[in-house]
Amino acid sequence: MTELLALDLKAAAMHAISLDGSAVRTLVDGLDQMPDGIVVDQLRGHIYWTNMGRPDPGAQPGTEPEFFTRNGSLERVDLDGGNRVTIVPVGAFTTGKQLTADFEAGRLYWCDREGMAVLTCDLDGGDLRPLVVTGMGETDARITRNWCVGICLDLDRRLVYWTQKGAAKGGDGRIFRAPIDLPPGATPDDRPDVELLWQGLPEPIDLELRGAGHLIWTDRGARPEGNALYEATVQPEVGAPRIISRGYREAIGVTGYDRHFYVSELGGSIRLVDLGTGTDTELVRLGSPLTGIALADL
Repeated sequence: MTELLALDLKAAAMHAISLDGSAVRTLVDGLDQMPDGIVVDQLRGHIYWTNMGRPDPGAQPGTEPEFFTRNGSLERVDLDGGNRVTIVPVGAFTTGKQLTADFEAGRLYWCDREGMAVLTCDLDGGDLRPLVVTGMGETDARITRNWCVGICLDLDRRLVYWTQKGAAKGGDGRIFRAPIDLPPGATPDDRPDVELLWQGLPEPIDLELRGAGHLIWTDRGARPEGNALYEATVQPEVGAPRIISRGYREAIGVTGYDRHFYVSELGGSIRLVDLGTGTDTELVRLGSPLTGIALADL
């Protein structure tokens, strides 16, 4: 049975939710390292997720914590929630965000926000390396337009898409793409093949590719243009972004199939957006900040 997996920050848990929202169960608990991105390897029977790590001390009430300490990690469990293992140890990168994969090639891909990079490793955590580096050092890490957050892959064309969100509610968000494979002689911090698709976005977060030609993404920026779900054409040409759903309370995760897309928010709900019928409904309200979501046959 297909269910929706959702990462819950307050409960420190991974939930499995029925697609009609009527049943919610906890699949994995004790996720105390601020889980964020999630992807499912259906063939091998694994669920992977990134951790942002423990936040830096000193956050003021009502403000989001900072994550400049290098203590991100990546974990894996079986589809039944058992055999939990850390495959990329704490401190191997800074802040784990959205996670995706090329399971046929045996590679995981994710964004390291304050680490200012797009990273990849094999399915057991080996061969960890950057594909893109947008800044280096503490000074660059404080520049929010360097922060990589959302990621998805076009495996047919061997392209990686990612967001750089900019300042909170700052209207400085950007979306890029580049070949997955570095060109000869290039380095992750000096790639001549990086293409800027859009800039001046409210605050783009997570990405999903619909078919080969359309990119879907969440945006948690200021209203009316932010806290929305966006779509834009990326093949054969790059088109103008358009809003397909509004009114979120800090939109974060997105996953879907065909014309059905699920969106999670820090406000604690998951919504179902049906592009075929034009309907937009709240599927479930958990009342706890939700980050990454993914579909899985459990």
